[in-house]
Amino acid sequence: MLHKPVDELTVGEIVPARGRTVTETDVVSFCYLTGNWLEIHSNEEVAANSPYGRRLVQGSLVFSIIPGLVVWDARYMIAMYAVNEMRFPRPVFIGDTITADIAVEDIEMRDADTGIATFGVTVVNQRKEVVQTFRMRILGRRAHAVAALAAEGASADGHSGAKLGAELSDA
Repeated sequence: MLHKPVDELTVGEIVPARGRTVTETDVVSFCYLTGNWLEIHSNEEVAANSPYGRRLVQGSLVFSIIPGLVVWDARYMIAMYAVNEMRFPRPVFIGDTITADIAVEDIEMRDADTGIATFGVTVVNQRKEVVQTFRMRILGRRAHAVAALAAEGASADGHSGAKLGAELSDA
């Protein structure tokens, strides 16, 4: 989501996102990874007799997919700071294609080097039905901090060890 320094973002700016189809493999892999084997996700027979009539994709899996649908640049990104107001108004089913409408909602400067950008995220399926909403706050670098890191010879991932520790100390 952070594709430029936090102090160069503007409220209302739209962050481009691509779509992705959620597969059976995604759901089963997520079950293994998280231990979330609730039968609404993992048992065809139980799910068939539910109000949904079929298996659901875990809401936490949908949330986990979204960061992979946008461009991130490690020079600007420090850390995810918070996620608020997450809602799941409709289910996601195996085979649904999801994408996200993402807009910059707020920008606050923390100090001379960092700021927090708040993004409003609306996840939609292929029918443009809203399936998830949340606000994500990202701790990011300001333009002059990015330039300073480049001058210091930061690693390829955009992080300078000592600087990163200081940035996260009170996050």
